[in-house]
Amino acid sequence: MAELVHDIDTAKLAENLDEARSLAGDRAEILVATKYVPLEEMWKLAEAGVRLVGENRQQDLATKHERWGDVFEWDFIGNLQSRKVKQILPLCRLIHSVATDSVLAQLEKHADPETEILVEVNVSGEEGKGGVEPEELPSFIERAPVRVTGLMTMPPFSSDPEHSRPYFARLAELAAAHGLTRLSMGTSQDWRVAIEEGATIVRLGHALFV
Repeated sequence: MAELVHDIDTAKLAENLDEARSLAGDRAEILVATKYVPLEEMWKLAEAGVRLVGENRQQDLATKHERWGDVFEWDFIGNLQSRKVKQILPLCRLIHSVATDSVLAQLEKHADPETEILVEVNVSGEEGKGGVEPEELPSFIERAPVRVTGLMTMPPFSSDPEHSRPYFARLAELAAAHGLTRLSMGTSQDWRVAIEEGATIVRLGHALFV
């Protein structure tokens, strides 16, 4: 398990962030994943020019948002428990990980008409992995009580970024087939490939801090 990131080098973070934005151009937003960034280090992200952050846990999101809510734009990118939806909705621009009917039910109860979500898709077919199966995506989108504006996926982990390419390509195909414009895909190990395959949001953590 990864450890919390301490003693963040602000200059190095700014340099890495500029490099990522340069490569992404106008095609993709750089979302900084803050799961392992302690509350007391968040100011360094602001100083380095980070604008968009993503949290994996509802409680961490609430704690960090209370202190830094006006400084960043916030997305929720972690495993989504239906009982947490009500607390997450007011704090986030987007939820990236909608994948169950229980979450849809909570969205119907608590979301406002402007709410937008991304549906997580299990394009790799990995057993036990979160996400809607591709063949179930049309009916899932139809059941959604709020606007679905894009898709998200996590390919099987590999040290070779090229192994992620077919999964990213498949997600892009699915998004195009449903007229969806947002593609949240690519993390620290494979984000460059994700951009080549059409990502509009890449979720970077460790790669920015080293």
